[in-house]
Amino acid sequence: MPKAHGHKARKRFGQNFLHDQHVIDKIIRAIHPKDDDRLVEIGPGIGAITEPLLEATGRLDVVELDRDLIPILRTKFFNFPDFTIHEGDALKFDFSQIAGPQQALRIVGNLPYNISTPLIFHLLSHHQQVQDMHFMLQKEVVDRLAAAPGSSDYGRLGIMAQYYCRVEPLFIVGPGSFNPPPKVDSAIVRLVPHQTLPHPAKDVKILEQVVRSAFSMRRKTLRNTLKTLIDADQLSALGIDPTLRPERITLEQYVCIADAISANGDHNEP
Repeated sequence: MPKAHGHKARKRFGQNFLHDQHVIDKIIRAIHPKDDDRLVEIGPGIGAITEPLLEATGRLDVVELDRDLIPILRTKFFNFPDFTIHEGDALKFDFSQIAGPQQALRIVGNLPYNISTPLIFHLLSHHQQVQDMHFMLQKEVVDRLAAAPGSSDYGRLGIMAQYYCRVEPLFIVGPGSFNPPPKVDSAIVRLVPHQTLPHPAKDVKILEQVVRSAFSMRRKTLRNTLKTLIDADQLSALGIDPTLRPERITLEQYVCIADAISANGDHNEP
């Protein structure tokens, strides 16, 4: 693989370094960083986005797993005293430790494809400490995040992301903007946590269980996929057709199902 700043991109970390200045400028314009922002970058790599973020705000926290990149970053940004590197796995990182009591985090990152979905679920668990998130992701993942009911891309990731956030796909980025180039298109997405949840569930854990069960066999009907949680007659009583497949059900309807199960009090975690 090609080298960047003497560092060889590693497959095991899913590294594809952004080098297209036009794309970098578009990302920074989309983020629109301000002086008093509390910015956090996940996986800064060799600092393509890090540099303009620091120039805009003077302060930045980054989370980096590849320890060989850390001395490169320290050297490159030594003249920024408020540049802080947290060495570790973003999947296990407690983002609440760097959120101020009155200052929500603005999180950005070119996320490795191999961990993007679990990482987004991890970040959604910190939604109360987040102002917004701007991510470079595989276009397929962005399509799933933004998918509407009835779409083949609609599923667990999109439903739970939309439960917590407004999802805004921004623009597509081709493989040639990276070094080494990935085999697929990427896209930039903005996730903005709702200040007030539009469809709050009585118990979000039950909602997660319902959605996970529904899409465990997405070609089957709700009658079959949810039978251990709620029966067909109960679904019909909620105004939901039990013969529909899971991709036909809206977020609001999934919350309705979860609340009914919560009220029954007889659900069991599989």
